[in-house]
Amino acid sequence: MSTFYTLDFEKPVTEIERQIRDAERPPPGAPAGVAEVDRSVDQAGLDSLRAERDRILAELYSKLDPWDTVRVSRHPDRPQTRDYIEHFVRDFTELHGDRRFGDDPAIITGLGRIGHHKCLVVGHQKGRTTQERIACHFGCAHPEGYRKALLKMQLAEKMGIPIVTLVDTPGAYPGLGAEQRGQAEAIAVNLREMSRLRTPIVSVVIGEGGSGGALGIAVADRVAMMQYAWYSVISPEGCAAILWKQANETTNAAAAIALNLTAEDNLRNGIIDDIVPEPVGGSHRDRQQAAENLASWIADQLDQLAGTPADELVQARYERFRKLGDVAELTEASQGGASEVATE
Repeated sequence: MSTFYTLDFEKPVTEIERQIRDAERPPPGAPAGVAEVDRSVDQAGLDSLRAERDRILAELYSKLDPWDTVRVSRHPDRPQTRDYIEHFVRDFTELHGDRRFGDDPAIITGLGRIGHHKCLVVGHQKGRTTQERIACHFGCAHPEGYRKALLKMQLAEKMGIPIVTLVDTPGAYPGLGAEQRGQAEAIAVNLREMSRLRTPIVSVVIGEGGSGGALGIAVADRVAMMQYAWYSVISPEGCAAILWKQANETTNAAAAIALNLTAEDNLRNGIIDDIVPEPVGGSHRDRQQAAENLASWIADQLDQLAGTPADELVQARYERFRKLGDVAELTEASQGGASEVATE
């Protein structure tokens, strides 16, 4: 975890974490093995500090507001698609290019194994360093990225293997070049074609799930979110700029609440099917545990979907997305006890 980046609400544990790092650091110039002896002498104190840190973190993260959840999802040390691939996708072979324009590094595609399942993995990549972030457009894919994703998904359909997508983007790239090359059309085609692919599709929002940029690879049979991810039609900043003509801490926080973008909100509203738990204090604090949780959930879903006839998969996928947005409205007469009217 970065020592220079601390979220505002995490400040109560800053001093405890400093003490833990000091206790774990070997003395300057100490010969090999000395540090282990020194640490073992005060192991009880170190364990106590760790327990106190975890207790405070659990309390802080149990009452995160939506805007703080968004900030956690953007933590610079949060695991990204390549991190998860390295942790639990065996024999991964990356596939490049859309056969039309070029290769978009903001979307990764490749074949590998998750558990005992051979599958295609598709995911957004933001980059870690400044150079990587610029190269990956900060996770905002161009149309060639979505066309690359669809081309590989259609290959997976031909091979009869399932598809796993990892969503992590604030939105599709909004630049002039992307629009000229058909950004909206590329996403629209992905929505149409993914809805009728005759192979299982599992999708997880691992960080940010912004608008059509997320949906372009998220039409799936099973959709989940990591515990501290967000998923919405627009980012809080974009919403605030439209509604209040300015984006600041106050308007961003208000927009985050109004958008119902947290994992719990999306589960309650039927947008997703499940929430993948994160380690205490978020995935950026324990990437290994976060990867194990995610791999376990994906493998379980692939097990459940395995062997399902293609016709049933496509029909269930259609019905899943067709019912999104269903609401029940009260008619004027219903206020006196009459029935509700279902609308879409």
